[in-house]
Amino acid sequence: MDIQSAIQSRIEFLKPQVFEFQDDSHLHIGHAGNKGGGHYSIVVVSERFNEISRLNRQRMVKEALHDLFSEGLIHALSMRTLTPDEYFS
Repeated sequence: MDIQSAIQSRIEFLKPQVFEFQDDSHLHIGHAGNKGGGHYSIVVVSERFNEISRLNRQRMVKEALHDLFSEGLIHALSMRTLTPDEYFS
């Protein structure tokens, strides 16, 4: 399974209306402290984020991806976690 599919499957519980994935690893070649794993950016749009702070939204996603971080498959992840109203307006 590729990393995009791995991330997407782990956040399926959020029933995302939008999932965007970008591999930014090429921008971080030789990055200090990186012992493997890629640098990625994601956008997740979900109604489940309604009335949840931005910080707690990101915690939800990061917790779902915990194993990918601990296994060294993800070194860094930039994320935008939005409600449908925030994304589509």
